[in-house]
Amino acid sequence: MATRVTSSGETARHARLKRLAFLWAQAQGFSACAMEVSLPKCRYRADVAAHRRQRKQIGSTAIFECKQALCDLRRDNCHSEAAFQRLELICKRRQILEARLRAHYPNLRNGDSLFPEFDLQNFIAIGHRGYAHLLHDLRAVQNRLYDCTKFDKLIRCRCANLFFLVLPEELFREPEIPVGWGALVESNGALTLKRKPTWHDTTAEDRIGLLQRIAIAGTRVLNRQLGIGWDQVAAEHCPIDPGRDSYLGD
Repeated sequence: MATRVTSSGETARHARLKRLAFLWAQAQGFSACAMEVSLPKCRYRADVAAHRRQRKQIGSTAIFECKQALCDLRRDNCHSEAAFQRLELICKRRQILEARLRAHYPNLRNGDSLFPEFDLQNFIAIGHRGYAHLLHDLRAVQNRLYDCTKFDKLIRCRCANLFFLVLPEELFREPEIPVGWGALVESNGALTLKRKPTWHDTTAEDRIGLLQRIAIAGTRVLNRQLGIGWDQVAAEHCPIDPGRDSYLGD
């Protein structure tokens, strides 16, 4: 079946995933959202970026990346059956090790996140060498498998506090979700959180910077809807007298 493409060059399926992510983010309290947001510290754009306000604090930020097809999730030049088998093995070892660590360290919860729903066990904090090596191997295999450098770089650059991968139900496979990312799976026209993301601390400056970029992206979309071009904006521009704030009133 041919993939339907919108006038902007985006497939209808990808646009639907973005819309669902947009709705889901707002339902979770992320009141400031925008699509196609240029991210700070890197050359990428987020399909959806969001900011959740918190009283007397700057709040938290989230990034949503939508993947509509298997070729988007993997890179053809890194796809091999052997890599998949190794990935499956590492994920099983990780689940077993985490279960054992939970049993031996019942008070291991992080407790540092702003929101209890993202308060996960901080296995790295105990300095378990085997677990650290396991995560290193997992990231390496994932990167080799589908060249997942974008996902890894967004986390390394601390572009947001939370990262979500949005994909159709038939594409969801636990071993293929990037380390540190949550998984939102589409089913019957709605998104379900199948895997919680890891909370990533960011500076206040970074969160404000992303909020500003969300506002810019939102203004760009509204300008397009209202038919406002840069020529009209330039025509309305009035030089400001540096000696007085006349544009604000006397």
